[in-house]
Amino acid sequence: MDPKPWLVLIVFFAICLSAGGLGSFFTANSVREWYPRLRKPPGTPPSWVFGPVWTTLYVLMAISAWLVWRDYGWGARSALLIFFAQLALNVAWSGIFFGSRMPGVALAEITILWLAIAFNIFVFYGLQSTAALLLLPYLLWVTYATYLNFGIWRLNRQ
Repeated sequence: MDPKPWLVLIVFFAICLSAGGLGSFFTANSVREWYPRLRKPPGTPPSWVFGPVWTTLYVLMAISAWLVWRDYGWGARSALLIFFAQLALNVAWSGIFFGSRMPGVALAEITILWLAIAFNIFVFYGLQSTAALLLLPYLLWVTYATYLNFGIWRLNRQ
């Protein structure tokens, strides 16, 4: 058995989980100091939910990108670049919302992120349907996060 595909899967895990770690870096201080003082919309989950959900989503994202790579290699460069672009937008949202504490700007950015994920799903579906389906929970969570971001922005405008 060729070990290379499994090594590439590990690389995809490392990239996606590192993106989550970078997002956590932006989030850490604000989650302790700023976020607890904000008024939040109905349906906001307890803080402990976010870590396990995001970890699961990053794992699914890594598997999704790997499935496309496994079937097409770097011949799917454009599709994988779209994947990495939406991953960068994901990290940027954490930096804007938590790092800069700018929910209004973060709302605009998360809307772009949502569109990028939807486009990523569309592109992946044309190549590898399972890879696209693995991104659906991510799109659903970002839809929910958009609701939360909107609610926090609306409830805390000054």
